[in-house]
Amino acid sequence: MRSRGSSNRLSNSGGGSAFRSRISALVLAMFATMATVYVAGRMWQEAESRVYLIKELDRRTGQGHSSVSVSETLKIVACKEQLKKLSAIEKDLAAAKQEGFVSKEHLGNDDTRPKKRLLAVIGIITTFGRKKNRDAIRKAWMQSGAALKKLEEEKQIVVRFVIGKSANREDSLDREIRDENSQTNDFIILDELEAPEGRSKKIKFFFAHAVESWDAEFYVKVNDDVYVNIDALGAKLSAHLDKPRVYMGCMKSGEVFSEPNHKWYEPDWWKFGDAKSYFRHASGEIYAISRALAQFISINKPILRVYAHDDVSAGSWFIGLDVTHLNEGKFCCNSWSTGSVCASV
Repeated sequence: MRSRGSSNRLSNSGGGSAFRSRISALVLAMFATMATVYVAGRMWQEAESRVYLIKELDRRTGQGHSSVSVSETLKIVACKEQLKKLSAIEKDLAAAKQEGFVSKEHLGNDDTRPKKRLLAVIGIITTFGRKKNRDAIRKAWMQSGAALKKLEEEKQIVVRFVIGKSANREDSLDREIRDENSQTNDFIILDELEAPEGRSKKIKFFFAHAVESWDAEFYVKVNDDVYVNIDALGAKLSAHLDKPRVYMGCMKSGEVFSEPNHKWYEPDWWKFGDAKSYFRHASGEIYAISRALAQFISINKPILRVYAHDDVSAGSWFIGLDVTHLNEGKFCCNSWSTGSVCASV
């Protein structure tokens, strides 16, 4: 039989357990409530953020919808790519206009017309101490002042003396040429050094400068001891306007000299084979090349090889190209006859 004290202890123990259970339930409920409030708050913040992002996207894209689908997003990306391409094309068009290219529509809607292409640009290769030769040429066939300008306007032929710079920059030689040019205004002064061994390089840079400065059908090289019949030259050049790549002159070949003491010594003689014979090329007194060939020289001038003689150098530049070599007897300047283009003096 249990005592009353034992019954009381059992009774008190059961009541305490029930009390602790109620406390645990209350604490759990409080935590659940707090968790529910936190989660709800986060969801509300995220909902607000989504609404803001959707409105911002609508504002930037101008779609006017509450959301942007994948297909619509791809269209937007494609439009941006097209805009980039259009911008690049507009830049290329602006650059082309600066270079002188004009569309047919522009020509039809504008009163201005493209300037007529010149027939020829003639470069007379000269050097220091040759003023008497230059003055004789001015009096004989080149003209000067207003007469030179008239030659350009009426016959579409530009004539200029071609010279480089002194090795001692801005010395008396450079000043004399500058003073002469201030009176005659008929020089092309290249930024290359004036030296006998640099003549071939000088010719190369003349053609490059001329085609970059004037738009002509032909570019002509002449020595400053040659007299030119401008009318005969113009007629010969005009007869070959239909040929795109023309190299015209008094064509020759000849022996390659390997002896250093010879007047026509070629240091690179071994490159011309065992027979030591030059390839076909125009005499250096006067020859003409068409615009396409002058452009070729301008583009490739850093890598075009030069030899000891400028006429050989010029001929070498056109080997391997689809060029029409015109052997024109009227360009042989050893004698003056009816219809001759030139005469040596």
